[in-house]
Amino acid sequence: MMNQNEEAKWYVAHTYSGYENKVKANIEAAVENRNMQNQIFEVHVPMQEVEEVKNGKRKISQKKVFPGYILVKMVMTDESWYVVRNTRGVTGFVGPASKPVALTKSELKSMGIKEKLPQIDIQIGDSVKVQEGPLEGFTGIVEEVNHEKQKLKVNISMFGRETPAELEFTQVAKF
Repeated sequence: MMNQNEEAKWYVAHTYSGYENKVKANIEAAVENRNMQNQIFEVHVPMQEVEEVKNGKRKISQKKVFPGYILVKMVMTDESWYVVRNTRGVTGFVGPASKPVALTKSELKSMGIKEKLPQIDIQIGDSVKVQEGPLEGFTGIVEEVNHEKQKLKVNISMFGRETPAELEFTQVAKF
């Protein structure tokens, strides 16, 4: 059986403005009721902190980044499409002719959506080989591992000297 999560992508659904959280709760309830956890994984209402000054007082509040829209991580099937599309408050999916179009990685990043961070089996002191980027083919020793940023500090040997480089987890493989 194929791992369903492999083909789960983020889609944007249009909602009545002001109903985003209600729609999120309704979709989550439908997923629960229909046992669709293997098709609809996550519903997200993008929020950002906004600093306001009211009556001379600073106040931090949460504002919706895209009023009238929610993000749904799902495997697009007739059933999952039907459940989201027919949730009260949803007016449709975003895409041409209301055919849902999945968001790209860069679109997700710009919206502040972080995919579950992949864990890496590389420790400080391990030898790694650079798989992509300008340092492709070079090898080095891991000096630092930053799981939040998904980056490694690697001392790369090039031209007979050690050169420190910051690399993404995805750019290296254990050597």
